[in-house]
Formats: sequence, structure tokens, C-alpha cells
Amino acid sequence: MSSPYHPATLRRHYELAAADKTAGEKFYKLLADYNDRDALVLGYKAAAEAIRARDASMFNKLTYVQNAARTFEQAVGLDPVNPEIRFLRFSVESNLPAFLGLSKHVDEDKGLLLTAALSHPKSGLDSEAFRTVRDFLVERGHVSDGDAQRLNKVRD
Repeated sequence: MSSPYHPATLRRHYELAAADKTAGEKFYKLLADYNDRDALVLGYKAAAEAIRARDASMFNKLTYVQNAARTFEQAVGLDPVNPEIRFLRFSVESNLPAFLGLSKHVDEDKGLLLTAALSHPKSGLDSEAFRTVRDFLVERGHVSDGDAQRLNKVRD
């Protein structure tokens, strides 16, 4: 049996959780008690906390977002140049309301992601993660048209 914390498994959970409240709750429960120090798993735990914030009552939203920010800091601290962790943080922070003041890494993370994606396959991302990052940056309009064209020429 494979680990529930295998990157491909966590990616699947994340993708489902991003689109569905029930899947979001399942994703959160999977990672809520994770206390080891695997940076990538911690990045997914932070993403699960952020998704929990999306689905929580107004009273609890800020608590979950703050927990996610702390967990992202821990994950990035353990592996500062891991593009998948930076992608997770970027995907969360770029969707937070600016007034929260919790989106302070968006430009830094976007720069690291763009550099990593343009250097693929030497990006530190496997093909699946690379496609996810590239598609998110391009389809959500996070990069210039020129950078989007450059990214679309990179083969996975």
C-alpha cells in the first residue's frame, strides 16, 4: 500500500479539495494530525488548512488562514527552493483578500516558479507538477503574455 503522503496522492487530494467542500474536509482530515518534518507534506498541510478556511464559518476563517501561513513558513523554512511548496503557497496567497495582509510572498513565489518552470526538466518538479504550475501561471493570467508563450514552449 502506498503512503497517503505520497506527492501524487497529495496532489490528487489538493485538486479535488480545491473544487469541492466534501473533498476539502477529507483533505484537511488527512493532514490535520501530520507532525513530521517533510517539507512537501507540510506544504500540502498548509494548503489543506487554507482550503478549510474557505469552507469555514466567518468566525473561524481567519484562524485557519493564519494556521496555513504558519505551516507554509515552516515548510518553506525546511526547503526554501522547492518549487512545489512555493506553488502551493502562491496558489493560496494569490487568492487571499489583500486586506488580510497575508499575501506577502506572491511576487517572490511567482518569480521562483517562473524561473523553475522555464528551466524544466531541471526545475525540481516532476512532469505532473510542472504541468500544474505552468497551467496555473498561464491560465490564471499570473504571467505576462511573453512569459506565457515561453512557458508553453517548455516540454514536460
